[in-house]
Amino acid sequence: MASGTVAGNGTANGYRLVVAVGDPSYATQLVRTAVDLARANDGTVTVVTVVDKPRGSPFSVFSDERIRREFAGDRREILDRALSVADDSVPVDGQVVVGTDTARTLRSTARELDADVLLVGWHGRSRRDGLVLGSTVDALLRRAPCDVLVERIGATADGVEHVLLPVAGGPHLPLAASVAETIAAANDATVRVLAVVAPDATDDERETARAHIEGALDHLDGVETEADLGESDGIEDGVLDAVRASDLVVFGATRHGRVRRRLVGSIPQMVGRRSDRTVIIARRKLGSSIVDRLTARLR
Repeated sequence: MASGTVAGNGTANGYRLVVAVGDPSYATQLVRTAVDLARANDGTVTVVTVVDKPRGSPFSVFSDERIRREFAGDRREILDRALSVADDSVPVDGQVVVGTDTARTLRSTARELDADVLLVGWHGRSRRDGLVLGSTVDALLRRAPCDVLVERIGATADGVEHVLLPVAGGPHLPLAASVAETIAAANDATVRVLAVVAPDATDDERETARAHIEGALDHLDGVETEADLGESDGIEDGVLDAVRASDLVVFGATRHGRVRRRLVGSIPQMVGRRSDRTVIIARRKLGSSIVDRLTARLR
C-alpha cells in the first residue's frame, strides 16, 4: 500500500519527528500519529515530555538532572505509556526535559534534535483570553524551528475510514495534504478534498475553488480520493456538515481572518469547538527561502 511523504527540512541525519506529550489522555494517540508519519518517511520519532521549572520558585534551585532523577516520576509514567504503543516499524526513543517555559523548551529541543516536524496536542476548547489554541501551542506555531502539527484527539481516533481535507489555498496546503495522505494510507482510508463556496458565488470564485481542489489532489497520488465542491450560505457550516461525515480532519493553517486568528484560521477553531472529530492543523515553517516568503506575502 502506498503512503504519503510529509515535506520536511531534509536534514542530513534523516527525517525526525518530535512529539510532545503531557496529557495522559492524548499521549498514546499522538505517538501513533507520529509513528505513521515517521514510517512513511523512513524516519525516527523522539517522544518528549517537559517538567516545568518556574523561575523564582523553590524548585528552581535544583539542577535539571536532579529534577529528572527525583521529581519527574509522573512525567516518566506518561512517557512510558506513550512509548508502549510504538511498534518496531520505526526507531522511537524518549526524553524528559526540564525548562522554565514549555514552549521555549520544546522549541529548543526541536532545534537541538534537528527536527523536521514537531507534533503537539490541543484540547479544542473555546478561548476567552485572547489566545487561539493556548499559550504553548500559539507560541510554537509562531516560532517553532520546524514544521508544526497540532492534533486534537477526537472520539473516532481509533478508527479512520474517511479523512477530510478542506482546502482554500495557502502555503501550508502541501504539508496538510501529505499528512492526510499518510494517515489515509496507514488506515486504508479515503481522502475527501473539499472546497466550499456560497450559492451565489461568481464563476471566478468557483474556478478558484476548483483550482484549490486540483492543487490538493496533485499531492494525493497514493490513496483513494474524492473531490467535492460544496455550496453553503455559511462556509463554516458547509465545512462542519462535511466534518460530521468524516473520521479525521486535516487543515492547513491559514493567514486569513482576524489578527489574533491568523495562526490557524477561524474554521479549524470552530471545528475543534463544535465537533468531536479528530482534527490536525498543519503549519509549515515559512521564510526559509525566497519562494516561501513571496508565497506567504501573496496569501
